[in-house]
Parts: sequence; structure tokens; C-alpha cells
Amino acid sequence: MRLHVVNPNTTATMTAKIAAAARAIARGETVIDARQPAMGPVSIEGFYDEAFAVPGMLGCIREADRDGADAHIIACFDDTGLDAARAVAKAPVIGIGEAGFHIASLVAARFAVVTTLGVSIVPIEHNLRKYGLAERCARVRAAEVPVLALEERNAEALDKISAEIKAAIRDDRAEAVVLGCAGMADLAAELARIHGLPVVDGVAAAVTLAEGLIRLGLSTSRLGPYAAPRAKIYSGPFAPFQP
Repeated sequence: MRLHVVNPNTTATMTAKIAAAARAIARGETVIDARQPAMGPVSIEGFYDEAFAVPGMLGCIREADRDGADAHIIACFDDTGLDAARAVAKAPVIGIGEAGFHIASLVAARFAVVTTLGVSIVPIEHNLRKYGLAERCARVRAAEVPVLALEERNAEALDKISAEIKAAIRDDRAEAVVLGCAGMADLAAELARIHGLPVVDGVAAAVTLAEGLIRLGLSTSRLGPYAAPRAKIYSGPFAPFQP
């Protein structure tokens, strides 16, 4: 099977880190095709960045569909453009945020999310309510670590994330933690060992769920909001995106 993993930002080193995390968990026969858009922000930190990341990401998904992807994974914890991607993609689409929440809910009654910056807390809380999992989440915490600070192993960033996990256990009674950024993918195992609880990386969770969907022969339902968009003219620089 062929999984397309798209990093919605334009930072190539982050795409490489995400691809490595995906390949580490994927089954032996699974091919990981990692891509990033040519246009958009270098990182996604809040609603404004997200808006400009979506067109390029959708372009990657359309290209990967044509190349035979069996499923797509959006490797941004805010699940950037997930609904639009499900409407346009031929193959099923999974966001790493939604995947991480669902996996955490299977191993703990209460989980916490530790993300990068405070600006991401509200979008994540919005998604938890949308997915029906807000009651299972004890709290969304921010380590106040910029996304690009996770590009290289950074002791200060790791300490800040670790401190928020410790606080989530102590103050929020969290029984598991979901790491709220694809750039944290390589930290999950170490943080789980340090703190003695399940630590969920959304990239690994999404790869596992995508492989399961493919094996079950399931794809996106077209009977509701994920029906294919109706043909119409898109103007200006968005002309290539018209259905």
C-alpha cells in the first residue's frame, strides 16, 4: 500500500522528520510518499498561517491521488484543511490531530494535549469538540516552543514539553498525553519512558489508522459534506484548483 504524508508547511527538514516517523511505524510493505507544498508558510502557528497553507496542501493531495495514493495523511496537528481534503481526495484522508485523539481515547479515560504555542490551543479545543472528544481531554497545554525550534534536537524545547507533561499528570489528572505537533514525532518514546504513561505521536497514530482503513477497504463517504465539489469556475491564481 502507498501512503501519502503531506506536511502542509514548506519546511523541507520537517517533512523529512515526519517521513522518518511514518516509515518507522509503517508495515513492511507500506510505501511512504512524503510531500510538501511549494507555496505557503514555513510553519503553521494559528488561524492565519493555516488559511495560506491549505491551497498548496490540496495541490499535493490531488497530485498524490493521480500518482496512486491509497490514503493521505495531513501532518499538521491542527488538521489543516482536513474537510476540504476529504471532499477532493479519491483516497481516504486522516489528520494527525484526529488520529492522535482517537488513539489516546483507547488507552486512557482522560488525556491531555501538549502543543507548541498558546495560539494553537483554541484551534485544538475546537477540533476536540468537533470530533466529540472534548470531554475526554483534560486540558490542552502549550509549551511555548515555536514549531521551527523542533527542527533539531533542542534540550530546552524538550525540557519545556516535559514540564507540561508533568503538570498535566499532576494538575489535570491526565492518564495519557498527545503530542500536539508533527515536529514532536521523534520525542514520543523518550517522553513516555520519562513520565511513565502513554505518549501518542499523531503521525504514528495516523499511519496505523490509514493502514487499517486500507485493509478494511473503507474510503470516505460521498453521501454528505464530503461529496465531490461541484464543477465551477475558480478565478485568478486559484484557477488550477477548480473542480
